Amino acid sequence: MRNKAPNDSLTKNRKAASPAISMVIITAVTIVLVLVTGSYAYQVLERQRGASEFETVKKSIIAFDDAVRDVAWDRSGVRSARFTVDYGHLELVPDMLPLNVTVMGYPANYVTSTAYVRYSISTNYITFGDGYQSYILGNNKTIISGSTEGFGRALIKQESNNVNILLNYRVRAVRTSVFNVSGTLVNYIDILIIKINVAKWSMYIGDFDLVAKNIDISTNSSGPYDVNGDCVIFASLSGLTSSSTIDLELGTKVVFNFVVAQVEVGV
Repeated sequence: MRNKAPNDSLTKNRKAASPAISMVIITAVTIVLVLVTGSYAYQVLERQRGASEFETVKKSIIAFDDAVRDVAWDRSGVRSARFTVDYGHLELVPDMLPLNVTVMGYPANYVTSTAYVRYSISTNYITFGDGYQSYILGNNKTIISGSTEGFGRALIKQESNNVNILLNYRVRAVRTSVFNVSGTLVNYIDILIIKINVAKWSMYIGDFDLVAKNIDISTNSSGPYDVNGDCVIFASLSGLTSSSTIDLELGTKVVFNFVVAQVEVGV
């Protein structure tokens, strides 16, 4: 009888091992693909959730602005808006925005500082491109005169690795009345200011109600002054300045009323 060659057994073992090795390789590759696909799908889902939160917070910012508008001129008024924040965070920043209101040609001015609300989320979830800016409330004017324009100014701004929504409040100037005082016509100009008050810097994540509460309304009057032409009022807020012109008749007098609503914001 012919003895089996020593390599016959090894060859059979190799043939038997080959399908097993292939199966291990295929299984390993499959696992890697599943892990990669799962990780990618998770990242996509997280971005979608972050973007959805951003859109929801925009609506909450608008609702909160309505709350501030309603309580600003209502003594002791209180209103709130609901926020859900998990992928970004909401900050209350105290008295960081300088506000300066001046009237050209008249010794009337008001200087203060105001707090603001900021929502911030990473560009990992949503991005508009470096330097992007867009208003969801108001515009770049710091002073308004029309009764249909709101005080609130909410700016979407992309900075560094974050997209921010900044909410602050501008000034409104209107001529409210003209009275005959002892035979002299006097123009009354109301300069309405909403000053946001925050006790301390705070950051919030999760579900919470952001509350606006009126804590005071005060009026500081300046005048009467002899009218020396049209009245131009300037408001500077956070590095931006704009103006509003109010027509006045020569030969009359003018009084400027700085009406300041103090609105406390907190959770």
